[in-house]
Amino acid sequence: MVLAQTTKEQQQEAKTPLLKLHNVKKYFPIKGGLLKRVQGHVKAVESVSFELMEGESLGVVGESGCGKSTLGRTILGLEEITDGQVYYRDQEIQNLKRHEKKKFVKEMQMIFQDPYASLNPRQRVGDALVEVFSMHTNLSAKEKRDGVVDLLKEVGLKEEHFDRYPHEFSGGQRQRIGIARAIALNPSFIICDEAVSALDVSVQAQVLKLLKTIQEKYNLSYLFISHDLGVVRYFCDRVLVMYLGNSVELAKVEELFETPLHPYTQALLSAIPRPSVHANVKRVSLQGDLPNPANPPSGCPFHTRCPIAQDVCVQSKPEWQEYQPEHFAACHFAGKSILEGADV
Repeated sequence: MVLAQTTKEQQQEAKTPLLKLHNVKKYFPIKGGLLKRVQGHVKAVESVSFELMEGESLGVVGESGCGKSTLGRTILGLEEITDGQVYYRDQEIQNLKRHEKKKFVKEMQMIFQDPYASLNPRQRVGDALVEVFSMHTNLSAKEKRDGVVDLLKEVGLKEEHFDRYPHEFSGGQRQRIGIARAIALNPSFIICDEAVSALDVSVQAQVLKLLKTIQEKYNLSYLFISHDLGVVRYFCDRVLVMYLGNSVELAKVEELFETPLHPYTQALLSAIPRPSVHANVKRVSLQGDLPNPANPPSGCPFHTRCPIAQDVCVQSKPEWQEYQPEHFAACHFAGKSILEGADV
């Protein structure tokens, strides 16, 4: 048994991460006065670090405003990074010039929450997908059309859908078009930003199954941003929990759901709806609202709402530590349960 574990650990160490973030920060300036001088910053992302392996799905969860989407946009370069390093296949990419970044556009793509908002309502869907090939390939007109038809079939649509406009599709079909656009250039890494949150539950299942099928076929890696913990548990291999722009916990999905170390993670998991109204489940209601990211609290960012916070939490920010193999957290009292005395 020990030998098998050692071999697995050695295999993990031998892998080279597809994507690696080191202390990534994203601040937005607050300007005011007649001269529009910078008076402060909104700290949307604060020192986030993780690695993503090839073929892996990493979920990113947290309340609205915790920095999930900003993190995704910063990785892709849609938002300029404030500090830190982003490595893709061991190459640092955040400081590359525009023409140098072009080759990474094919490798890194994004699926948005609302595909209808990202499609031109006056443009046929087929033409919108043809544009992807026109910008990044030298294919002939026939080859582009054939490529788009193959893409449509890949995501469960038909050739006849080429000539239709976005308003003629359902929400699930539009998301399939968004997936087709994301995989058109054979990427290795895709960010799914709330990709199924706007869909009905039955349609969610179909789209998630499609994403998994495509992942297995093309060995894709996903950064899966979501607020739905049930979907994350089904879809992801590991989960990163964020609070107020900070990483607070990272672990394999089953370990995180079974033995959460951070109080915030425990509170999130306690809020998951259960199928039975008679289930004896303790729930934690966090007091207060998410603090202002322009003026975050001192010490641990969660201490203003944490039911087990003590003086040390106010005075010093906890370090990001590995408490168990591949299970990281940032908490002075990691592993202490906050469910004792909670409502049932």
